[in-house]
Amino acid sequence: MTSSTPDQQATTPDTPVDVAPAAAPAAATAPAPAGLTARALLKQFQEQFPPFRDCLPLSIGIDKQILARLPDLDRKLMRTALGIHTGSLRYLRVMEKAKIRYDLDGTAGAEVTQTHRDHATQVLQQRFKKEAERKKAERDAAAAEEANRLRLEKLNQLTAKFSRKG
Repeated sequence: MTSSTPDQQATTPDTPVDVAPAAAPAAATAPAPAGLTARALLKQFQEQFPPFRDCLPLSIGIDKQILARLPDLDRKLMRTALGIHTGSLRYLRVMEKAKIRYDLDGTAGAEVTQTHRDHATQVLQQRFKKEAERKKAERDAAAAEEANRLRLEKLNQLTAKFSRKG
């Protein structure tokens, strides 16, 4: 992602035309404190912006809109928080069926492309497959451990039965 100034933002085709960077609402708070984590910043976004709170599909270039409202925000921290949000199962499930994207105010904007819906579906399928494989591996490991325990138990019984001590 490349950074842009608010003047360039107005000409970006990904950004809805009705978004005015100078019209920051009173809900926008001061810049994030230095010790803020990405999850805490995401929590702040959820409190401030309806699309984050309602888990709506975000408009393309939402990072530029956030920086226009919170100019002193650490870009890396913001991108990490956005990655957590857009990578969440809830967001991906919404993206699978979404038709419209939303800006920070919750105003409908551009359409969600079929490519983006397909990508969300693909990521979800990969996650579910990976989770299923992990659970299967856990079950197999537990079954192997139980089989080993039973084998050792039987071996101990045989050893006790045929030992020369008794």
